Amino acid sequence: MKNYLRLTFLFVFATTLISAQFAEKSKDFQKFNGLFNFQYDEKTDKIYLEVADLEKEFLYVSSLSSGIGSNDIGLDRGQLGSTQVVFFKKAGNKLLLVQPNMTFRALTDNALEKKSVEQAFAKSILGGFKIEEEKGGKYIIDITDFLMQDTHGVVGRLKRNKQGSYKLDKTKSAMALGRTKAFPKNIEFDITLTFAGNPEGRNIRSVTPNAKLVTVAQHNSFIELPDNGYKQREFDPRSGASPFMYYDYATPVESPILKRFIRRHRLEKKDPTAAVSEAVEPIIYYLDNGTPEPVRSALLEGGRWWNQAFEAIGYKDAFQVKILPDDADPLDVRYNVIQWVHRSTRGWSYGASVTDPRTGEIMKGHVSLGSLRIRQDFLIAQALMNKPYAERDDNHQPMLEMAIARIRQLSAHEIGHTLGFAHNYAASTTNKASVMDYPHPQFSVKDGAIDFSNAYAVGIGDWDKVSVAYSYETFPAGANEKEGLNKILEKSAADGLRFITDQDARPQGSAHVLAHLWDNGKSVSEELDAMLNVRKTAIDNFSIDNIPTGQPNTVLEDVFVPLYFFHRYQTEAVAKVIGGLEYNYAIKDDGQETVRIADKAMQEKALKSILKTLDASVVAIPKEKLSLFPPRAFGYGRTRESINSKTGVSFDALSAAETAAEMTLGLLLHPERASRLIQQKSIDSKNLGLEEVLNSVVKSTIQRANKDSYLNEVQQNINFRVLFHLMNLAAHKSVHPQVNAIANAALRKLSLDNLGDLGNANKMEMLRRINAFTKAPEKFEVIPTPKLPDGSPIGMSCFH
Repeated sequence: MKNYLRLTFLFVFATTLISAQFAEKSKDFQKFNGLFNFQYDEKTDKIYLEVADLEKEFLYVSSLSSGIGSNDIGLDRGQLGSTQVVFFKKAGNKLLLVQPNMTFRALTDNALEKKSVEQAFAKSILGGFKIEEEKGGKYIIDITDFLMQDTHGVVGRLKRNKQGSYKLDKTKSAMALGRTKAFPKNIEFDITLTFAGNPEGRNIRSVTPNAKLVTVAQHNSFIELPDNGYKQREFDPRSGASPFMYYDYATPVESPILKRFIRRHRLEKKDPTAAVSEAVEPIIYYLDNGTPEPVRSALLEGGRWWNQAFEAIGYKDAFQVKILPDDADPLDVRYNVIQWVHRSTRGWSYGASVTDPRTGEIMKGHVSLGSLRIRQDFLIAQALMNKPYAERDDNHQPMLEMAIARIRQLSAHEIGHTLGFAHNYAASTTNKASVMDYPHPQFSVKDGAIDFSNAYAVGIGDWDKVSVAYSYETFPAGANEKEGLNKILEKSAADGLRFITDQDARPQGSAHVLAHLWDNGKSVSEELDAMLNVRKTAIDNFSIDNIPTGQPNTVLEDVFVPLYFFHRYQTEAVAKVIGGLEYNYAIKDDGQETVRIADKAMQEKALKSILKTLDASVVAIPKEKLSLFPPRAFGYGRTRESINSKTGVSFDALSAAETAAEMTLGLLLHPERASRLIQQKSIDSKNLGLEEVLNSVVKSTIQRANKDSYLNEVQQNINFRVLFHLMNLAAHKSVHPQVNAIANAALRKLSLDNLGDLGNANKMEMLRRINAFTKAPEKFEVIPTPKLPDGSPIGMSCFH
């Protein structure tokens, strides 16, 4: 007993001594009071955190407050990391920062049942911290090393992108006190991190002053969890709202264990009984105060469109967009932010959010808009205008107006993601019913010139009002919410509105005939025909006056590229109709059509339209225009958005057409599409089949005759691409064997007598390649074509 008392005395004495020592050394530390109180020691560059409540959950979020500036690397200023529920737990002489497993739960009052699920699945210990002082139930810990680590995964991202091997250099890293702050419900730590290594990639070298030392700023937020007043709303695949999911092991056997709810902001009426009411707390977004005019006004206007949808469900001024205060931090969770992000190359815009992992409540919307997007839209308009700089070199306004129209729409689109909404790629078929579609600028030909008046839609769409109603509608007390939500969706279907999202809209790997990226029109085939006419008119009008005086002629090529490939995205849409399907995200007894094969007439129309993009007379750059494109001027080298060349310094018109044809053939003769054609023909012999498609392709290309020598050479380049894709289908291992059989039969038909008017040398070369393939198909590899230049109207993906 004496020994026990002696040990207890020694422990208390030692603890008191340590506390006294820490209190003495910390008297000059900089103090911060907030959700957690903390102190900063400038001499050692250390942060000491005071933990008052053990095992009390809070949110931990890491972000980048300054990035690398390369779209390809993908580490942007303002990029959010994961949102994690965490808590501190005492273990011996240290505190552990624990991340519980929120994916697997047991929502029950039975404590033992909850415990059994907690113990069944792994949790994560994010950090361990020696207790520096314990006093009155409060613990002081040094969290500097925890904050000063590569939480955001910069090293891994650089390695995956083949930019080099790096590691954190703590000697060149430090706390950044300017953005380290404390508030009652959140504390914010900003840290300058330097990564040292051996650069290997061009991208990292292009954006750093010294690629051996890459410095970014990492932001760490500790955030109070919301109260339990948030009410979850069930997910419905027809709604356009994004799902939030977890497993509940306390669910009765007859019900699904995977729970699906929607992500949304908390929004409540001040007067729930009123038809129109202000919100208890409106949803306010703040625009980056570093955004220049005229972009600033455009982003404010486009973002405010969403208030139309909230007004439609009885809210007054529930959605607002303001300028971010000068003293506010964009990564502060208290602000929904629209951030204007700069990169070295054109790239994505995206909407992200800080979401409560327990409930799906959106606590902070964070939009990142690439600043170079407006320049690409300006370039598209510049290419399509008829001699914009013929009379004045400052005639920028018509192009700027179109680019600004796109920026308004882009603001609304990305904010939509942070409100909880998914893409709706079927909206373009119902009078542009959603800003959550990817809009391609829509032009027409009027009096021999391109008409820009309907390039982009204005305002929120009918579908967007449906999504807002489903996610944010307030129902009267006692009303059946599920029935009310279902009525919203049934009415939208009766009104002819459709919702089809990413998984069914991508050009490869999907088959929906109405959901496409960057397309226009109810009939994709008719729209492609119209686009080809716009393209032809603009190319015919294209001249030296598409650039201002004083710019090198070389710049004409840069302006011409988006015009030349203007039809690329509508071509993707048309290709999807062939072997395509019509279907909905139907639920039992909702009256929607489940799935059917696209009508044969629709498929044949699509095939006829898309074959035009393999016709040299359509895709060839007119001979008289080639003198506009000299070899690149000194200081104006080729970029990733240039047409690649097989002819050295000279502009390669044949490769341009070959690249365009490869784009079409990669879509039209995609292996999955070929297998779908086999299946749809087997279901009904009247359906379009692979054999008919291949016959039509060969007849329109290899067997096509051109008397003009230039067009003939362009067509031959296209023809060889056709041959390679036939071989690809004949040898492909991941298709139905019937695809191999039909493609091989098509190759056998290509004899000397039916190869068309290719010229003897080309006939012999085709036969040589066919014979070599027949002898050893396993050795076949598609010969690469020059890469299609970048040029997506807004980027190939939105991350959200």
